[in-house]
Order: sequence, then C-alpha cells, then structure tokens
Amino acid sequence: MSMHRRDLLRASALMGAALGFSGKAWSAARDAEWVLNDRLIGDISPVHDPCIIKQGDTYHLFCTGQAQDPTGLLPWRTSKDLITWTLHGRVFETIPKWAQDAVPGTRGTWAPDIAYFNGRYHLYYSCSTFGSNRSVIGLVTNKTLDRGSKDFKWEDRGLVVESQRGDDFNAIDANHLIDRDGNHWLSLGSFWSGIKLLPLDPATGQRTPNDTRKYSLASRPAPEKAPGAIEAPFMIERGGYYYLFTSFDYCCRGASSSYYIVVGRSRDVTGPYVGRDGKSQLDGYGTVVLQGNRRFRGPGHQAVLRDGDTDYLVYHAYDAEHDGRPTLRISRIEWTADGWPVVQA
Repeated sequence: MSMHRRDLLRASALMGAALGFSGKAWSAARDAEWVLNDRLIGDISPVHDPCIIKQGDTYHLFCTGQAQDPTGLLPWRTSKDLITWTLHGRVFETIPKWAQDAVPGTRGTWAPDIAYFNGRYHLYYSCSTFGSNRSVIGLVTNKTLDRGSKDFKWEDRGLVVESQRGDDFNAIDANHLIDRDGNHWLSLGSFWSGIKLLPLDPATGQRTPNDTRKYSLASRPAPEKAPGAIEAPFMIERGGYYYLFTSFDYCCRGASSSYYIVVGRSRDVTGPYVGRDGKSQLDGYGTVVLQGNRRFRGPGHQAVLRDGDTDYLVYHAYDAEHDGRPTLRISRIEWTADGWPVVQA
C-alpha cells in the first residue's frame, strides 16, 4: 500500500470516528468503497451523467450520448456485479424529430434518468445546446429491459417539460421521485436560477395539463454576469427526510473540471433544503459529499442506486491519467448517526 493511500485511509478512519461511526463500521464501509471503485473494469469510459437501475440480477446504466459518438445516443451498459461493465447498445439511433424541431442544432441526448412504475421503465432525457436554456426533457418507456423479451420495445412519449430563452430555469438534468405519499415529482435544472421541482401525473410520468406549479429547491448566488454553477439534482427519501444531491461548479473540462457533489435535506419534498449546518440550499449552501482526488477529477452528475439495504453513489469523474476521460465511478454511501451521507472518492 502506498504512503498516499495509507494516509487517505487513516484520515478516513478519523473522519468516521468524528461522524459517529464505530471503528468496525467505518472500516467495513471504507473497505467496501475502495474495493468497488478500484475494481471497476470493462466499458467504463466514456461515461458522462450516468443513471442506473436494476432488473432481476442485472444492473442497467444509461448515460449522455452525442450523435457523432461511437457509443451513440443514450449509451446502455449492463453488469451483473456492479464491477464488470459491458456496452449493451444504445436507446436511440436518431434524436426524435419533435426534439430536433424544438431545439434546432441539438446534437445529443443528455443526462438521462430512469425509474420503474406502473409496470414500465420510464427513461427521461434532455436535448439542448451548450450555454442555452432553450431545452426540452423527453420520455421513452419500455415494459422490460430484457432485449430477448417479446415485450421489449422503446416507445417515445414525447415532451415532458421545456424551457424557453426567456425562462429563469433550464429544462435539463431530470430526476424522477415518488414521495412517501405516492405523489410523483420531477426535479431538474442547470445553472440559471437553479434547481426546480415540478409535479407529475402518476399515471403517465408526464406533466398534468394546466398544472403550472414549480418549486425552487436550490440555487447558487453568483457575481453579476456570472453563472450560478449548480445542476444535476437527484432526490431520495430516507428516515423521514428528503435528500437533494446536486453538482456544483463546472463539468466537461476534462482533468480541469471542478465539479463536486453537495447534499441538503428537508422534511418536506418541496423544501426548504438545508445542509448539516442548517444553511439553506437556496442561498448556495449545502454539505459537501464528494470532491475529486489526484487522479479522478471533478466528480459529479450523480445518481443514487438503492440495492437492498445498501446505497451507492453512481457518478462520473475525469481520469487525469487517461486524458481526462469521463469515467464511471461507484462509491458506497455510509450514513452517519444523525443521517448524513459519507462517501470516499
């Protein structure tokens, strides 16, 4: 074991004690995290903006894709053990025409999110162009993720929500949540005025006609004429709280990316969300969950996989040893005694 890694592990143990873990519990969490991320192999790069779900004994992972990429639009990977990943194809051969018409110049399908309800897999995705908030979130559904099944067929459900250039939000980076009362929600947002939450129709996973409610959950106040660098919401419910994970700062710059992951929580799904120090996420605060290290820079655009009794943070980071390529990372989440997530890079 190198001196650098030994120092990191020692620091992790001290952090665990400070946060209320027993030595045994923190050691197990630390070992699980190191083993998982250190062992990831196969088709783990390029992976950008991953989302994940499990069907039967197979994990399915989808991510951002560009039309000109060899991996195509909404690349699809599978694994039996979360360790070895195989590229399984793509969802789209071409960007749906309605999205091309809505967002002229769009070249990719971005930032997917997948959920299972009403007997179908619901895969949300975004179409936009860099630096613009003329954006759309679309939806495709499938009864199964088993390509060998007679029921396998992706069906385009069209537009879910859009933003115009005059809006104060950006309709990308969707995340679906069913709250403890069975209500369906879509969080979304990238830069502009931050993260929003919209109610959905539980029957369809789309907007309810004439329901214009829109809640603000988090933002990043910024100097004049500078962007508020917050995006990629992901929400879960645990222990009576809703947790809102977001990515701060900048992605998409290879090894120079400054992304990092922040969390806040609320008793109410619509907020207010605060960090561990009680400061509001609407004021740009939150508790840091994960920052980069020497090799894997700019971790972000996270999803949470809930697999039995274990939670995992699934995200991308930029590999400084391989030209800053966006690479899949999966880290086990441990929870402190007072209910805050702890993750190692």
